[in-house]
Amino acid sequence: MNTEDINLAYKVRHALDANLDNLPVSTVERLASARKMAVSRKKAHAPAQVAQRALAGNFGSFFSFSSLGRAGAIIPLLALVAGLAGVYQYEQQQRIAELAELDAAVLSDELPLTAYLDHGFNAYLAQRGQ
Repeated sequence: MNTEDINLAYKVRHALDANLDNLPVSTVERLASARKMAVSRKKAHAPAQVAQRALAGNFGSFFSFSSLGRAGAIIPLLALVAGLAGVYQYEQQQRIAELAELDAAVLSDELPLTAYLDHGFNAYLAQRGQ
């Protein structure tokens, strides 16, 4: 049902409820028989869905298998978060490897002694150490 059908149904229900005492007996009987016919044509699985939504609310329907649209929005978001975490870990490993290489070069005395006296080298070490 679209919005217009639902609004019309509410208006008809409200009008019938407001004028229930003024309706003729024949109209009340016809409405009762139409209701019985509609209830008999109702699908068998309809009460289970209504009860499920009434008990679980929208939170329960969020995790149902019929809500693949919501899962379709969450799965890419989780993939994005996992990808960003992977990139962060990779960058951290690269930074650690660069610092380890620099420390190994300093500790193995591959640098000349004048490098330790150079202010540019100290600035480079300070920048890399952050």
